[in-house]
Amino acid sequence: MSYAAAAAKGPKQTAEEKRAPAPPQVDITESPSTSSLIDVDSESVRTVPSDFNEQPIKTSTQFERIEHEAEAEEARAKEAARKAKESATKAAKEAKAKANKAAGRFEANSDNPVFIGNAVAVVALSAGLGFGAYRKYAAGELSWKVVGAWTGIVGLFALGDYYLSSYLFKNRYPPKK
Repeated sequence: MSYAAAAAKGPKQTAEEKRAPAPPQVDITESPSTSSLIDVDSESVRTVPSDFNEQPIKTSTQFERIEHEAEAEEARAKEAARKAKESATKAAKEAKAKANKAAGRFEANSDNPVFIGNAVAVVALSAGLGFGAYRKYAAGELSWKVVGAWTGIVGLFALGDYYLSSYLFKNRYPPKK
């Protein structure tokens, strides 16, 4: 049985019982709490300039906080610049040393047939691919499918060259250090 059905079986309410209770009434009298309010005519009340809300900094505490944040940000920027300069100098020295090492290795192995063969193969493959791609482009036959196929062929060539060069370096023409 539902609540509505149970309520329907009981006694009927009168019109007065159906009405909501009256809201409480507030007595309007002078209370002691309003007597403690600040008198605006006294000298303890200070006025502010009319453009106070438009001022970017309104209090001395706010000014000090902004000044402190600016000093801290400046110190962080100087530290970051110093670290960046140190790391750039270190990276430049490492790159120069690596380049000198590679140049020395190339000079030491300039008579090695594997080095010479790899250099000739890279130049020939680059020239052949560039010329072939230009011819396909000029004929209007260059598509992503053609580019993908030739990329796969270049990858296979590079893989074969790597293993052949590794074999030759180990067994027949070891590189000079």
